[in-house]
Amino acid sequence: MIISICIRNQNYKIDTTIPLNISIPLKFNGAQPAAYGVEKAASKPCEAGELVGDTRRGGSCNFEEYKFIPHCNGTHTESIGHITKERISVHDCLRDAFVPATVISLESENANQTDETYAVNLAAQDNLITKSAIENALKNSGENFLQALIVRTLPNDKSKLTRNYAEMPPPFFSTEAIKFIVEKDVKHLLVDMPSIDRAFDEGKLSNHRVFWNVDEGSFQLSEQSFPDHTITEMIFVPDEIKDGAYLLNLQIAAFAADASPSRPILFKVFD
Repeated sequence: MIISICIRNQNYKIDTTIPLNISIPLKFNGAQPAAYGVEKAASKPCEAGELVGDTRRGGSCNFEEYKFIPHCNGTHTESIGHITKERISVHDCLRDAFVPATVISLESENANQTDETYAVNLAAQDNLITKSAIENALKNSGENFLQALIVRTLPNDKSKLTRNYAEMPPPFFSTEAIKFIVEKDVKHLLVDMPSIDRAFDEGKLSNHRVFWNVDEGSFQLSEQSFPDHTITEMIFVPDEIKDGAYLLNLQIAAFAADASPSRPILFKVFD
């Protein structure tokens, strides 16, 4: 099905028969990505007396108990409730069904090779996604498709589907980069690493606070905060998905929680 859409008085088309999935399927008890050294996501059949939820063990159907941490075990979307004392759910915050989006690819820079900064002292092994790199990646992009920004880091390979980030620390955004993204009015930020912040940042989560406009060190919303903004982490954008304009359908589970497993789907835009 070809659908016509109008964005800021410009007409575009999308083909709904060619969805592009940029989530990482979570394989319970199988190979999977992991962050912060947490246990792997796991499942087991429910059991009650002689009743067992596994057809391989004689059960009439499969029904299992799942154990996982959305923030650490795969693709997830989080709300401002991630950093507030008030329990604000991503289910209530995410209201955009279809979002004009731009995919960009860029390389991180070693902290010693850039003048850009971060909330804590940078180490020699730290790698930053910089404002400069984002500006360069966006130089030929249209403003109509920046409601969501999808960042693919290079090099890009399928090891991201099962990577243990405790053994391979990922890059993270500089303060200047996140401020620039906010200035561009990006509402939904999607990245292929476990966090837009440094994994161990003294608990500051400074980039999260900048993106949601929450004061440094605060756990409270203000009238200036952005509760309708979301951050999606641990995506994977295959190489065959080219940089450019898309329509994003950001699908989440109906979890009343600060984060939910998610399934971002892209549709290529054409004239």
